[in-house]
Formats: sequence, C-alpha cells, structure tokens
Amino acid sequence: MIVTLRTLRSIAFLLPLAVSYCYGASKVVAVSISGVIQPVTVEIVSSAIRQAETEHADLILLRLNTPGGVLESTREIIQKLDASPVPVASYVTPSGGRAASAGFFLLEAADVSAMAPGTNTGASSPVLLGQRMDPVLRGKIENDAAALLRTLTTRRKRNSDLAEKTIREARAFTDQEALDNRLIEYIAPNESDFLQWIGGRDVIRVDGRVQKIQLDRPQVIEARETTRQRFISVIADPNIGFILLVLGALGIYVEFSHPGLILPGVAGAVLLLLGFSSLSVLPISWIGVALLILALVLFALEAKFASHGILGAGGALSMVLGALLLVNGPPEMRIHLSTALAVTIPFALITIFLVSLAMRARAAKVITGVEGMIDQTGIARTPLSPSGTVFVRGELWAAVSSSPVPLDAGVRVVSVDGLTLHVEPVNSNEPTAPIQQ
Repeated sequence: MIVTLRTLRSIAFLLPLAVSYCYGASKVVAVSISGVIQPVTVEIVSSAIRQAETEHADLILLRLNTPGGVLESTREIIQKLDASPVPVASYVTPSGGRAASAGFFLLEAADVSAMAPGTNTGASSPVLLGQRMDPVLRGKIENDAAALLRTLTTRRKRNSDLAEKTIREARAFTDQEALDNRLIEYIAPNESDFLQWIGGRDVIRVDGRVQKIQLDRPQVIEARETTRQRFISVIADPNIGFILLVLGALGIYVEFSHPGLILPGVAGAVLLLLGFSSLSVLPISWIGVALLILALVLFALEAKFASHGILGAGGALSMVLGALLLVNGPPEMRIHLSTALAVTIPFALITIFLVSLAMRARAAKVITGVEGMIDQTGIARTPLSPSGTVFVRGELWAAVSSSPVPLDAGVRVVSVDGLTLHVEPVNSNEPTAPIQQ
C-alpha cells in the first residue's frame, strides 16, 4: 500500500479539525418557559442553571413563549439568572409567540436578548388578579416593578425609559420595534442563527464585568426536568385543574352514595387535592364557585322533580359559566370553553343518573328489618283470640290480633313489638304470603 506525500499532508491538515470537533464543541443548555410563569417555573430554571454549571456549559438559552404570570416567581427567576455563573441568552420563539407581562422581565433579565420574526413583547402592567387596586396600591406596585425593570435594562445599556412604559402605559412592541428601540439586540429567524450571532460577542454580567461568549459549533442540550417538575407543570394548567376537581367531586359523591367501595372515595380525595393545588396559585372568582355549586344543586333537583330537563339544562349551563368564570385572570389563564363543555356534559349526565338512583332507592319501600315487616301478609297457624302463631315471610311468629282470627285465615302485620307481631285480619281475596312447609 503506497501512501503519497499529498495524502499525508491531507491527514495532517484534517487531524486537528477532527480533534477539535470531538472535544471543542460548545455546550448550550436550553430551557423552555411556556405557559404561565409560576413557582414550578422557578424550580425548572434553577435546575437548568445547576445543570449548566455542572456540565461547564458556555451558555444558558431561555426560550420564551409566555403570557406572563406571578410577579414573585418572576423575581425569583431573575435572582437565579443574576447569580448564574454561566451567561444567559433569552429568545422569544416561535413566530407568533410572545414574552408578555412577566415574560418581558425575563427577556430583559438575560445578558443578550433576541426575538423571532412575528413575535411581540411588553404589556407589563402589574395586575392584582381577583382584586381591585386603589390608586395608592397601584402606584406602589407599579413603582416597585418599574424600579426592577430599570435595573435590568440600565446595566445592559438598553432603553430603560421605554421599558418602563410597558408598566406605566402597558406598551407592547413587535420584534422590529423592540430592536429599533434597543430593548433587544437581535432578530433571529431561528435558534441556530441566534447562537451563531452570539458567538464571540461581549456581554455585560450583573457584576459589571464584560465577558466574551465563545460558541464553537454549539451543541444544544435540553435542560433536564425531574418527574416531579414535569408532573407539576402538567397539572398547573387551569384546564387540567378543573378536570381534576370535577373528577374528584364525582369520586367522593360515588363513595357517599355507595358506602364501602373505598376506591372512588380515595381516588376522589386525591384528585380533589390535586385540583386545588393546581388552582391555588390562580385568582379564583367567587362568582364562578357559586355557579358551580348552583350546578350541583340543580342536578340534584332534576333527579328529584319532573322538570322535563329544565333543571338539568340549567345545571349544565351553570357549570359551563362557572368554569369560564372560575379563574379571574387573563384569557390565557382561564379555563377554555372546549374544556368546560367536554367536562360538563358527561358530568351532568353521570351526576343526574347517580342522584336519580339514590332518590329511587330512598323512595322504595323498605323490605328488611322491622320496617320491612309492616304491611306484610301471612297465614294464621293457630287461632288468634287474641294471641297465637302466624306464618309471615317464611317464618313462624308470635302474634296478637286486634280481633279474633280463625285458623288458616289471612293476616296483615300492623306493628312489631320485639318478637311479637301485632296483626289484623284481611279479606280472603287479598293476596297472602305463600305458605312454606
């Protein structure tokens, strides 16, 4: 085998590139923040920062697509980002997405920020969900939020005056407007383009020092989430929370209406607690709660009274309206109409069916115990004048009659006193219990 000088030169040229490719690739830990920002979001971001530090990553990438969320959780995330030893880049994606309200704070908290074409940001006016704010309280909350936003933008030489207007005037910006007004640094058509643009750029860290971001063939690694974090993220959706509440209430009702089943009661209690946990961070409207309670009452009345479906329809309508009004917040944080309908209709049918079974069971004549003996008919096995023996429901009983009864005549039980029956004679044409030998 003959190796030419030209081949050796090619190998010598490609070898350093191969080694660099294997060992020199930069690491980027990416974490997606979508949906409402809440306490579990703080945990997810904290885990991503620890992962980036452990794996010696060169950059943390925040993918933002959020309508906002809890301001206190947002502050905690900002504190985590400020303390991160790894530089942070935020990117509003995909096209059509947004970083609104609290999401705008996270966009400005990053060392370098970008937006995808067709996205928007801003509208950061704080709202005390579920309550009215008087002018003094509103002023205090807005001033506090504005001071935080000025801190974030000033140290990174962004337009702090315009950023503050997202709080004072609820201003919002398209991607191009945000770039032209120095609220972000770049408009990136995709993530790869953004990372390529970042490479080699200097960023100003929270302590004021300038750090160069070196990205050589960046390898994007998704932030790892624990099973607990994934589970909480799933049930944190108000739609899931509403479904859990309804299923929990149904399970507990089945247990109360059919004591001893155990499983429906245990499962219902667990689901109910999970539903409350899901909705605990959201502002609940008491009007929505009242409508849901009214729906349950109407379902029960429908099973008891013949309303030709009017009460049941009213209960279904009340439950739908209650679901839509249960969360007193922005549309993104409320329960969807499709969810309300998909849950309400089956729940209404099942509840009316179960309630009707319970009502019929209560209205049915008791056939066991002392109460079950009343009005039972039997045969006199001895003459009753006034006491003797009767045969009722397959058993011989001591009996006392209010009037004489001949042998083999029919009797009806009037009352029970211990082991003695008080009976009265019946006409011969009335049905009697079959005689058992």
